[in-house]
Amino acid sequence: MRIALFITCFNDTMFPGTGKAVVRLLERLGHTVDFPQAQVCCGQMHFNTGYRREAVPLARRFAEVFGHCEAVVTPSGSCAAMVRDHHRVLDPGLSSPPVYELSELLVDVLGITDVGAWFPHRVTYHPTCHSMRMLRVGDRPLRLLRAVRGIDVVELPAAEACCGFGGTFALKNPDTSNAILADKVHHVRATGAEVLCAGDNSCLMHIGGTLSRMRTGIATRHLAEILAATEEDAHEHPS
Repeated sequence: MRIALFITCFNDTMFPGTGKAVVRLLERLGHTVDFPQAQVCCGQMHFNTGYRREAVPLARRFAEVFGHCEAVVTPSGSCAAMVRDHHRVLDPGLSSPPVYELSELLVDVLGITDVGAWFPHRVTYHPTCHSMRMLRVGDRPLRLLRAVRGIDVVELPAAEACCGFGGTFALKNPDTSNAILADKVHHVRATGAEVLCAGDNSCLMHIGGTLSRMRTGIATRHLAEILAATEEDAHEHPS
């Protein structure tokens, strides 16, 4: 299958390794990955902050760049939700290609849960708000994680609770955000996990910053990076 990668602004500028992991994973599974160089922001930040008029050209640009693609994958539940749920709100005439969050593509489209990964670490999974409440990915990420060889997946208490990031929410309401974050970090630490996994690097950055400042030793990894790992990587510590 020929699949286009929508990397997203956040991953492109701060976590490029996640995009590389998506490519590595899909090519290992026998698929061709395209990366349209003309792609830009999906407009989520503009839309969520009330700048809807400014988001319209971005939505139209997305449709122009990816409109011819058979399928589009993105390592971000929040950006996938923006494209699927809000682009047509901005412009009802837009015709966008099928856009999938990574776990949706693997499980629903490619029909696979065992991707041949190897990650011998104790891992807990945080379901991000957009992936859970808007995309309704359900247990797809966990099914993928549980099929990874060598992994020990442990349940995260109060997993469905928000981490407190919410994009600009963390900037506009820092006290509330930090209070929510404190609860999430407490639950992550209670699992005894070596690694916290999620499908959105924005949430991992938010939680991981506190985990790092507290010197917990708990690393963060995007789902794509764990699924892309192979036995050759097993000797490396995830920190």
